[in-house]
Amino acid sequence: MSSWSLKRERRGAPLFPVNHPIRIVFDYGLILLGAFIMGITFNMFQLPNKIASGGISGLSIVLEEVLGWVPAITQYAFNIPLFILGVMLLGKQFGIRTLIGSIAMPSFIFLTSDLPAATYNPLLASIFGGIGIGLGLGLVFHGRGSTGGNAITAQLIHTYLGVSRPLAIAMCDGIVIILAGVLLSFEDAMYALIGLFVMSKTLDVVQVGFSYTKVAFIITDKTDEMSGAILKDLNRGLTKLQGEGGYTGEGRIVLMVVVGQTEVIKLKQLVQSVDANAFVIISDTNEVLGEGFKIPA
Repeated sequence: MSSWSLKRERRGAPLFPVNHPIRIVFDYGLILLGAFIMGITFNMFQLPNKIASGGISGLSIVLEEVLGWVPAITQYAFNIPLFILGVMLLGKQFGIRTLIGSIAMPSFIFLTSDLPAATYNPLLASIFGGIGIGLGLGLVFHGRGSTGGNAITAQLIHTYLGVSRPLAIAMCDGIVIILAGVLLSFEDAMYALIGLFVMSKTLDVVQVGFSYTKVAFIITDKTDEMSGAILKDLNRGLTKLQGEGGYTGEGRIVLMVVVGQTEVIKLKQLVQSVDANAFVIISDTNEVLGEGFKIPA
């Protein structure tokens, strides 16, 4: 591998460009794997325990319980027309990847419908069901795909009603959970909310990873001393940002430094020793790319 490729890989850039044939095959593989995990999770956790955590899959659980409709067929019946409607009204942005996801998930639900339930404890089912759906959906998103359904409905609401996408998705999920509360039971709706919460958190982890690093912004009257202490005692690089006091209008230097979790206490002690009146903001950062930063062992 060339030195350019190695440098590019260290910086976190993808090894293959987005339109490279290997990358395209890999993306399709992620979409299918994610849909497979979601199908198994649906049949082993959600369906047996009536965990209707939003989306077309949640709606199919409600309709299966109330009308006896087969969930996979229900999802086909909603996903395919929604995909066609999305293409007609919103253009070709809903391409082959969304079509594959829209068909793959109900197909895997149909193929794995004979799997036994993993548990009949609704709390465990809502938690592990949320983990499985979040993991599968995260893989689908990594493959730059979609499972259709809610995503298309939310996009239509966003485009034609001006509602933000997160709010539109929340509205769609909320309607399904309300239906579960009315047509199934209030307790089922509460478990569905737990599942939806766990799913969203798992999806965050899959997409951006665990937060192992922190970013600190430091405002101090002793900029030079603070910079020297961070560079020498903490052995961390830093960036000086030009700021301005909102009340005084005076120019200020803001120091920005990224540290590992194990270095946070040391950083706070160092800041306190240099300037007890320093103003410090420390927040999570999920990903740091580029040379010169390694998480301490």
